[in-house]
Order: sequence, then C-alpha cells, then structure tokens
Amino acid sequence: MRATRRDHAASVLFVGVNYAPEPTGIGPYTAGMAEGLAERGWDVSVVTSYPHYPWWRVPDEHRDTPPRSRMRGVSVHRLHHYLPSRHNTITRALHEVTFGLRAVLTPWEQADVVVLVSPALLASRLAWIKARLKGVPVVTWVQDIYTLGVKEAGAGRGAGLIARCERQLADGSNRVVVIHDRFRRMFAEQLGVRAPIDVVRNWSHVPDMSDSRSEQTRAAMGWAPDDVVVLHAGNMGAKQGLESVVRASQLAAERGSRVRFVLLGDGNRRAALEQMGANPRLQFIDPLGDDDFHSVLASADMLLVNERPGLTEMSVPSKMTTYFATGLPVIAAVDERSTTYDEMIAADAGPCIRADDAEALLNAAEALALDPEAARTHGRSARAYRERLLTQRAAIDEFTRVLNAARVPVPDWAPVPVTLARA
Repeated sequence: MRATRRDHAASVLFVGVNYAPEPTGIGPYTAGMAEGLAERGWDVSVVTSYPHYPWWRVPDEHRDTPPRSRMRGVSVHRLHHYLPSRHNTITRALHEVTFGLRAVLTPWEQADVVVLVSPALLASRLAWIKARLKGVPVVTWVQDIYTLGVKEAGAGRGAGLIARCERQLADGSNRVVVIHDRFRRMFAEQLGVRAPIDVVRNWSHVPDMSDSRSEQTRAAMGWAPDDVVVLHAGNMGAKQGLESVVRASQLAAERGSRVRFVLLGDGNRRAALEQMGANPRLQFIDPLGDDDFHSVLASADMLLVNERPGLTEMSVPSKMTTYFATGLPVIAAVDERSTTYDEMIAADAGPCIRADDAEALLNAAEALALDPEAARTHGRSARAYRERLLTQRAAIDEFTRVLNAARVPVPDWAPVPVTLARA
C-alpha cells in the first residue's frame, strides 16, 4: 500500500512553469521525474502553469484543464499568469515574475524538499524566498543556464545582474542539479557557485521506435518515395536559428535536390519562418499527439538539431534524447564549442556542421543520403548511447539521492540578500 503523509512518507514539491501535457521542452522531464518519484512512494505535488509551450498560448484543448488535479499519483496545481505574444527581455521577465508571484501567493502542500525548476530563473528566485521563510530545504534543478544565454545574446550589463541572480539562487539552495558535466563546470568555475552540484542527465522519455519507416505515414505527410526527409522537431524560437534551414530549403529547390526540410512543431518564430521561404522543399507540420509524433519522427530519413551561432553551453536540446530513440542519424548545425556538439560526438550520432551555414546543411544531408551504411551506423550508435546513459531509472535513482541529501539545514554559505544588487 502506498504511504501517505500521515505515515510520514517523504514529500517533495516541484515549482516550475512547464509540465505535462506539454509535448516538448522541460515539461516532460519535470512530469517524468515527479511521476517516477510518486511511483517510489514519495508524496509529490507540483505548482505549475497551464499548458502553453511551445505555442506560447493555452491551446483550445487545454483551456478546460482544471486548476487542481491528480495526474499519475501527483497533485498538480495550475496557475494562470502572463503569456507574452511578443518575445523580448521585458515580456519574458514579466512571464516569469507573474508566475513566480502567483506561485508565492498560492498555498503550498506540505513538503520536506522544494525543487525549483529553472527556467524560469526569476520565478524560482521568488519561490526560493518563500521556501526559505518556511524553512524547507531547496534543490534547484537547472535545465538551461540563464547567464550564458544573456551573454550570448549580447545583453552586456544585464548579464552581470542575471549572473548574480543565478549565483544567489544556486548558493541559497541546499543542492543544485544540472543536466550535464559542462553545466557543473560552468557553475563552479565561471559563476563561483559553492553549493554542492550534482549531475542528473535528462533521459529519453519516449520508447524505442521502429527501425523501419512507415510508407503510409510518409504518404500521409505528402512525402514522395524518393524524398530525403530532414526533420526538425520542437520549438521554433530564436535560439534554434531556423532561418538557415529555410535558406537550405531554398537552395535545395534551386538545385532540384531530393532533400525536403520539415519543421515539426510551433514557436514564436514560426510565422516569420513561413513568410520567409515558401518553396517545394520546405514543409511545416503542426504539433502532433504522441503516437502520430513518434510515427512521423521515425518515418523521416534523418533528424536535425539546429542552433544559432554562438550558443555554447546555454542548454542541451531536449529533442536529442528523443532523436536518439529513433535509430536515425542526426545532423547537428551547431557551434563547435557547444554542449550539443560534445554530445553529438560522444554519441557518434551523425555529422556536425557549422551553425547558420545553409549550404553545408544541404550538403551534409545529400552526402548522408548517398551513404546509407554510414546513416545506419550513426543511428545505431546514438541509440546505444541513449540506452547506456540516458535512462529514466538512472535519473530517478540519482535524483532520489539528491533529495535525501538535501534534507539537512540550509547551508551556512547561503547569502542572505534576496534582491538583485548591482553586479
């Protein structure tokens, strides 16, 4: 029989802006971890938003989602807050702050540990104040590093303020969880974080997919039998730099190439990308349900992870764990200094080319199409890497250890100031 709070079961509260049923990004990992802990007997509650990513709006099918529900053993409390239709520094900050304020003003269920999911950094900083006032240990779970994102966007002085906020949040936590060894080095060496830092890898939250593509699915998508389908799945935002993919499709059309670039998903740059480059070698597909998504992904010829130039350690694209489940080769158009590049090389998942190089992207796709044995080898290698390092069970095992270690008094290195002092 599952333990209850009255039986003194360990309890944990996640505070994060993204959660299931969001199909991509951070949401599936927060939900997967929460549900995995619940299965192991933890009392798990979540304070989150209504589903809005990657659409940046609440889709019609989710508008009637109840504010309180129980999903797979997890108590979920959803909050309405500001969702920007246009994205810049101010609107993104308002997005986070309004969620953070709603989360702070909302009654929390009793918890032995609070997990703050960052992004959103500003919301996490507000929730940290409440957790400290309640005397509850805090684990900060870092999926993206804000400081690098601001620096790489060329924000200048603002990067110093964000770095101070990120460092204070980390050092005010009992423990910090990051998703890659390079993130740990960044926090320790560049931000000077003194709190214990643990690495818990994100996992592949989809099952292995069939090695044989579905001709029926390809036909339904309008793909010709001889099309070489290069598919990018997930968010279409500034970070992805998908303008180069549109240019590659235009070049493919000019060449009469068999390569078809497919952008599956949504995001704040989708409309601009559609206006930029309608042509026979480019296709946009709306977000799909799980079964259709898996079928379409597995029926492509190769998959694409694309980043704008200059991104180095800001994030590890969540799509890669899904890609590696397909047994298909992956093309990465990324900076050679990036975490994504290192992950591709470690997995031997496929060719890496320069970010924002449309001709190199098209050439890589055509070369891979002409070498099916190399494509199969890359696909098998990526799947083996996933099975070796990216399992949910290993992630939950390690996260459980972190939560138990965090159930100690707030460390004496934690800074008292809670304001963003000038860096």
